[in-house]
Amino acid sequence: MATNWRISSFNGALLAAYFIPAWSMVAYQIMFAPVHALYELPNISAALYVSDQLHMSGITLVRLAWLLALSRVVVVAFFAIFVAMLFRPAIRKAGGCDEALAIALGVGSLISFACMLMASKVGETAALRLHATELLLMLGTAIVLTVERPAQPKRETSTALGLQEPQLLNNG
Repeated sequence: MATNWRISSFNGALLAAYFIPAWSMVAYQIMFAPVHALYELPNISAALYVSDQLHMSGITLVRLAWLLALSRVVVVAFFAIFVAMLFRPAIRKAGGCDEALAIALGVGSLISFACMLMASKVGETAALRLHATELLLMLGTAIVLTVERPAQPKRETSTALGLQEPQLLNNG
């Protein structure tokens, strides 16, 4: 049973175990108190950058908070789809769940990279460390996912069935 797990599938499952609850809680907090939740550690870099560097109004902060919550929910949804597909051995062996993982990693990496840049611009070192760590986790899994290919099914040859191999006529 455990022999058909690929490294990228196992690594993606570990990432999903972190990102689904962590980013769901952040998105949930933003839904009920957008401005208050925007000034907590996972979102402080975006809030400070938009309010201080871009001089945007309060309603723009609320819109940014909702956009950030929506994008995090999208990443959580694709991680959840990946985990759901992971429990089907035929899909897991063929690499059918890799697309959901790749989308989650791509969108999540984009969010973490943007937040990391904003954190470095406004000088939030704790937020910078958090977003850099999340980005490195996702990039490492993306590299493993890119390098590791799904297992190819074994094809039966005619010699295994006791038949002779076809031979070409030599016309020379």
